[in-house]
Amino acid sequence: MAQVVLNEVNKVYPNGFQAIHDLSIEIQDGEFLVLVGPSGCGKSTALRMVAGLEDISSGDLSIGDRIVNDVHPKDRDIAMVFQNYALYPHMSVADNIGFALKLAKVPKAQIEERVQKAAQTLDLMEQLDRKPGQLSGGQRQRVAMGRAIVRQPKAFLMDEPLSNLDAKLRVQMRAEIAGLQKDLGVTTLYVTHDQVEAMTMGDRVAVLKRGFLQQCDSPQNLYDLPDNVFVAGFIGSPSMNLMNSRLDRNGDGLVVRVGEQSLSLGAEAERRPSLESFVGRDLVIGIRPEDIEDASLSPSTPADRRLRSTTNMVESLGSEIIVHFPLPVESFSIMDEEFEGEDAVAAITDETGNHIYVARINPRSQARIGEAIELAVDTSRMHFFDPDTGLAIRD
Repeated sequence: MAQVVLNEVNKVYPNGFQAIHDLSIEIQDGEFLVLVGPSGCGKSTALRMVAGLEDISSGDLSIGDRIVNDVHPKDRDIAMVFQNYALYPHMSVADNIGFALKLAKVPKAQIEERVQKAAQTLDLMEQLDRKPGQLSGGQRQRVAMGRAIVRQPKAFLMDEPLSNLDAKLRVQMRAEIAGLQKDLGVTTLYVTHDQVEAMTMGDRVAVLKRGFLQQCDSPQNLYDLPDNVFVAGFIGSPSMNLMNSRLDRNGDGLVVRVGEQSLSLGAEAERRPSLESFVGRDLVIGIRPEDIEDASLSPSTPADRRLRSTTNMVESLGSEIIVHFPLPVESFSIMDEEFEGEDAVAAITDETGNHIYVARINPRSQARIGEAIELAVDTSRMHFFDPDTGLAIRD
């Protein structure tokens, strides 16, 4: 096991395109760190630089106490798990798992011992004599993990290893990989575009956008204390409601304008004195769907912390209801088509052009499509962002 450190690492291709900009991350010994972001953000490029499959244009990469910028991939003592498993179809499971050890001329008895131990850990004992074509997707992924485990490397590198599995199996394998990593204590760098996967697996999560590191923190801090509007909108499902708003003074208090309606901030404004500099100015407000409730089920919420709308769509999930509702206020987009391509999401509007927002409410709600609804907003948990810089307004 070893610490992996990227210090101001850059990747510039011959055509001048820069995929990674001054990336600095320290992955502690035994830590599970996840790189997440939209397609094309540079996460796989960063992983491939750690693996030695991509050259580093500038900056330093260290594994353990050694700078490995110019070290050949096979000499970096890392093991990589690929998206497509990369198994040899003509070999048995046992031979696939032990193949790297065979190339390294490890004694046969030791190879058999390590393969057996990995197979026991991964519940593959009954599949050792089978070929990959006879296995399920989850079993193939376990074989790929076994091949990495037997090498006893300093670090694991995993490039979207669950993307080819169905939804139910992905949930199962998420838990298995996270548990296995904890048991082995191997430093792990894991790449995914799935923010739910990132949040449930990583000790820390690093969010990338266009090759720039946006924030690296624990999953809970990313959720509760996003550094900027991109992290706020990218982390969380359903996504945070981001609205272009205006901050005004109303008597002794502050309010944010939501179209023709307003929400009182109360004591929240006192905890963020920096908001004073935005009085009379535009800003972006962020409201998590779970911080909005059907007002009929929250009678203690003051009238000045409620929004009136009409239910556009209702998704009943049993334990909760997802309500979509329109407001005559423009949403703030964290991604655009020029840079994010397939990940860019156009603003969703109703037939009158109002933007659609989302609430996660109690299943006892009587919300019905097309009917008026009053929504209680927990403004104490509201987020605020500078529309020019995108940075969070906290202090």
